[in-house]
Amino acid sequence: MVVLGIESTAHTASVGIVDERARVVALTSDMHKPAHGGIHPREAANHHVDLLPGLVARALADGHVAPADVEAVAFAQGPGLGPCLRAGATVARMLAMAWDRPLVPVNHCVSHVEIARVLSGLDDPVLLYASGGNTQVIAYARGRYRVLGETLDVGIGNFLDKLWIALGGTFPGGPALEREALQGGALHPLPYSVHGMDVAFSGILTAALALHARGVPRPDLAYSVEVTAYSMLTEITERALAHLKGRAVVLGGGVACNERLRGMVRAMVEGRGGTMFAPPRSLCVDNGAMIAWTGLLAHRAGLDVPIRDSAVAPRQRTDLVRTPWREAPGVVPGPSVASRAGEAA
Repeated sequence: MVVLGIESTAHTASVGIVDERARVVALTSDMHKPAHGGIHPREAANHHVDLLPGLVARALADGHVAPADVEAVAFAQGPGLGPCLRAGATVARMLAMAWDRPLVPVNHCVSHVEIARVLSGLDDPVLLYASGGNTQVIAYARGRYRVLGETLDVGIGNFLDKLWIALGGTFPGGPALEREALQGGALHPLPYSVHGMDVAFSGILTAALALHARGVPRPDLAYSVEVTAYSMLTEITERALAHLKGRAVVLGGGVACNERLRGMVRAMVEGRGGTMFAPPRSLCVDNGAMIAWTGLLAHRAGLDVPIRDSAVAPRQRTDLVRTPWREAPGVVPGPSVASRAGEAA
């Protein structure tokens, strides 16, 4: 038996199918890329409405899965953009009714933790979650995932997108800035906004645009932004490790695909004698497989809901979500996540 998961929190519509050993049976995704500016929630939701039925059909075909083989249908309940969340939830409800299967709401942030945890084989790591809308340092304690530190204004990915678009680029900004930064090397001073365990990026955005207006080359500006912002994230992650006396860090979110960020966090963790793990890119970015896997854990922990109780929660907090499977694990996964038709990564 397998669980089907639907991801639709922001720009990406994705459908994943995962079995009880955490093997990715199928994964299909499509990202909404606006021609100008950033994401418009309604336009992204329309993209998801148009694409999700075909993605479901393709995932079932790619995985050679029949509806009768599906144990439950999971969907991203929040946090995220309301119209986008509702698009995915509607498809999930329709499938649950058509197939007469349980419906399982999943917290998007928790799913990043769980897919990284099962992929890495690490039982109790600290998660640095760096994505477009979210930037958090997360660890498990007393029945829930706790947010030890987070952004005080915008997510790191949102900041990078805003900067790149202001510099004349198009969405998404993070990958383009990473390529630009590889051509730079001069470090220009920018605000280093760490406040205890929290960070802020809006001041860096203002200062970076001021540097650009004064003629700082774009490659050097991108390099300076990456070094500054990722140093901030590395610092609060190290502080969390020290507080917890931990030895392991996992990365999650689209920005966690950045090689400079991975290298900085790895150097910090290994310097402390610990282990750092980053999922393959296809499972680091928003994806349906992480929703399916966390949905499987939640379903077997009895967290199914009737359709009338399946409203989306755009502002759902990571630390307000129950995770009973951590207290009484009912699934013993394999050492890695593999696809039936080859590696999902």
